[in-house]
Amino acid sequence: MLYLIATPVGDPSEITLRSLKILERTENIIVESTKESSKLLRIHGLSGKKFFILDEHSKPEDVKELALLCRNQEVALMTDCGTPGFCDPGAHLVGECRRLEIPIKTCLGASSLMGLLSLAGQRIDEFVFRGFIPAENTSRDKALAQLTREKRAIVLMDTPYRLKKLLFEMETFFSDRSFLLVLDLSQETEQILEGSILHLRTELKKDKAEFMLLIYPDKVHEKKMDQRKGSK
Repeated sequence: MLYLIATPVGDPSEITLRSLKILERTENIIVESTKESSKLLRIHGLSGKKFFILDEHSKPEDVKELALLCRNQEVALMTDCGTPGFCDPGAHLVGECRRLEIPIKTCLGASSLMGLLSLAGQRIDEFVFRGFIPAENTSRDKALAQLTREKRAIVLMDTPYRLKKLLFEMETFFSDRSFLLVLDLSQETEQILEGSILHLRTELKKDKAEFMLLIYPDKVHEKKMDQRKGSK
């Protein structure tokens, strides 16, 4: 049995009671990094667990070995923050366990994506989750240029140290759109910025932070959607 344990994106108290109960009885835990997982478990009095690593460097044979572990006993899968398998190497383990017909259960919890959408200043009925765009400049520019054809809301993510770079790129590619930028969700340093890209760049006081960026829908597309709703 494989349990997918959603971990807090900021405040460690946001983990669910169900997840804590499963982690308490589970001896073997697959983690993205021992540092972050040990810290969270220690806060909740759950030390002494056996860790197995699953990260971006794990090979297919590593995933197969971990899946076999799940076949013989209860195993919990945790990421550094958020839900395993979502923009995360845990997806490979889920796929392998399903191929081997090993039961999988998800333990829902804090979600940075849902947190972002809940903070939107307008109703978002549909959106495109693009997630992490390429790091290499040529591929990055190509990906952003392709996204300019998308008129629905778009969700972007990137590493903390590329925060300012991404905002600069938004000024180049999406200067006519409005944005919602959330930083360090559920932490004491949380900051929410909404408006034009110029407003965001002016109000941003951090050089780097954990963040997600929502590009609001194109105004013409949004108007058409409203007209469709009104005709029903």
